[in-house]
Parts: sequence; structure tokens; C-alpha cells
Amino acid sequence: MSDDSDYESVLLVIRECYVYKVPPLQSSSRGYRAADWGNVDEPLWRGRLRIIAQGKKCFIRLEDGKTGELFAVCPYEENKGCIESVTDSSRYFVVRIEDQGRHAFIGLGFLDRSHAFDFNVALQDHFKHLAAEERSAEQKKAGAQQPKMDFSLKEGQTLNLTIAGGGTGASTRRNRPPRPAASEDGVLPALLPPPPPPGKRK
Repeated sequence: MSDDSDYESVLLVIRECYVYKVPPLQSSSRGYRAADWGNVDEPLWRGRLRIIAQGKKCFIRLEDGKTGELFAVCPYEENKGCIESVTDSSRYFVVRIEDQGRHAFIGLGFLDRSHAFDFNVALQDHFKHLAAEERSAEQKKAGAQQPKMDFSLKEGQTLNLTIAGGGTGASTRRNRPPRPAASEDGVLPALLPPPPPPGKRK
């Protein structure tokens, strides 16, 4: 593959889904209803659903569960009316499929509500991830455009350091014990002799 944008990532696989013929929408305020599709136990087609991410693009592929042959594909774009929920069930949707520039609307259903939930979440997570990547790129770009601070000393500049607790001109030598005071005649008092060794004490 030439670059990372060509890499395909599988976001979700649902082993079995159902396709239905959708009659024309009678009223936009009424919305789509699965009850208008006839007997939902007799779908037009059944097979596997895969959600594929390719770079920033997202595709919903309906494929034969055994051979993988493509039945229909929906190029999904957020907030573009590619998928609409029906008003009378949480397991059915209306999907806009495309083929060589032509498009049509089909009904899409799942056996279990958890599959419908996973279907919604996978699409939402994809675009949340893209939004997070865009925010991160903008922050890096803004940081790169800020001028760098120059903390080096210019010619003729000096740096003064103040040591805490030292005070101005204070000595850093450790305190020494005071010397014994001299007598009035200036002679230091004699030191006491050392104690006698054991056994010779009088």
C-alpha cells in the first residue's frame, strides 16, 4: 500500500443482517416506519455487515456471509442523511446505498437490539476519533507557530545568584567552637593534665 490512507480497518462485523424494500416516504414529519415494509420475517436479502474505515472515510458493506460477495455499499458521512432510524423500532434503519453514481434507499434490520446498538456506536466512535485527531493536530500546529524563548545571556550581561540564608557577604564556613579567653597578662590558661593511667591513681 502506498500510504496510511489506503489502509483499511474493520470497525465492526455483524454476522447476520436483513435488507428490505422501502416504499417512498409519504411524509417527512412522519418518518420511516418498519411496519410499512411488509412482513419483516421475509427480508429481500440476508447476509453479513461490515463497517470499514479507510483513512477518514467510512463504508458500510453488505456482503454474502459465505463467499464475501458484495451486495451493496453505503459510503457513510456524518450528518449527511446516509442512515436514518425508523420511528417504530430500534432494530431497523433506512440506509442510502450507492453504485456507480446512482443511489437508492433500502431498509436494514438486525435480529437483536444489541447488534443495532453496536452498529450505531461503531459509526459514532469513528467520527469521534477523527475529531480528536484533528484537535491534536491543531494544538501541535499552534505550538509550532509560537516563537521560541531565548534564555541565553547576551554580550555584556551578567547573572547574579543569591544563596538562601547566606546574607550579603556572609561566610559559608562552619561555626567553630570559641577559643579560650586569655588572662589579663595575655597568657592562655594552662590545660589540665590528662588523668593518670589505671592502677597509679593516688
